[in-house]
Amino acid sequence: MSKRRVMTVALFLIAIGGLLGLGYQTRNRSSAGGSITTVGSTALQPLVEAAGEQFSGEHLGVFINVQGGGSGTGLSQIQEGAVAIGNSDVFAEEQAGIHSRHLVDHRVAVVGIVPIVNKHVGVTSLTTAQLQKVFDGTYTNWSQVGGKRVPITIVNRAQGSGTRATFEKWALRGHRVKTAQEQDSSGMVRSIVSTTPGAISYVAFSYANNSVQKVKINGVTPSNHNVTINKWPVWSYEHMYTNGRATGVTKSFLDYVASPKIQSTLVRQLGYISISQMQIQRDVKGHIETAR
Repeated sequence: MSKRRVMTVALFLIAIGGLLGLGYQTRNRSSAGGSITTVGSTALQPLVEAAGEQFSGEHLGVFINVQGGGSGTGLSQIQEGAVAIGNSDVFAEEQAGIHSRHLVDHRVAVVGIVPIVNKHVGVTSLTTAQLQKVFDGTYTNWSQVGGKRVPITIVNRAQGSGTRATFEKWALRGHRVKTAQEQDSSGMVRSIVSTTPGAISYVAFSYANNSVQKVKINGVTPSNHNVTINKWPVWSYEHMYTNGRATGVTKSFLDYVASPKIQSTLVRQLGYISISQMQIQRDVKGHIETAR
């Protein structure tokens, strides 16, 4: 065989080897990727979205699909195995129809819940008794609690909302709530309250911006510090549930959200409280003890 022909064959084999190697590298890179879907709490959604975008940016080929729908939806979807993660503002044990035995709880943050009113109502603080009478329909005008002569318009979260369950349990102390319009989205609730004269509702701290008036309860300011010592009792853990032990991309993402990097940056920047900041802890029955 001539030297020229040998050289041609050698170059051909090198080229084929390179293509095969490139294909192997591409498959390796692709198999390291993947996507997961996480559904549920809209109070937790901003954190999961921000962490998901950052995680995807650091992990080639990985996509975190984040959807809302409320805590009830998140828990029912993870129970059925329809998603990788179900996000909730309440313990799975508190949600009707949820069998929590096979669900694994990953607590990633704490969120305070605060009553909000339209800025022209003229009220900045209410007692528990006043708040109860506003939400059960006993009071129908803001002038009855020291505000302006404006009719009260209640905006509730939908049934199954973890934010609603937390607010009714800890702000209204289980008091009956009047039937009123319901909204699924925390962002929509804030928008309606900010543009509707006389409106009142409740949202996570992270949603309570300058377009609405935050309301004190019994003179206590709704602040992160007051949550950490339970002086402001209207708060909940932010849970990310898996159906069984997390593996693969799901485990990597959960570890990422719980990491000091995210807990000290995104969690606090977005208005949440990291678990490490809590000076107390609360169990599913509401029992309080010093944080370990």
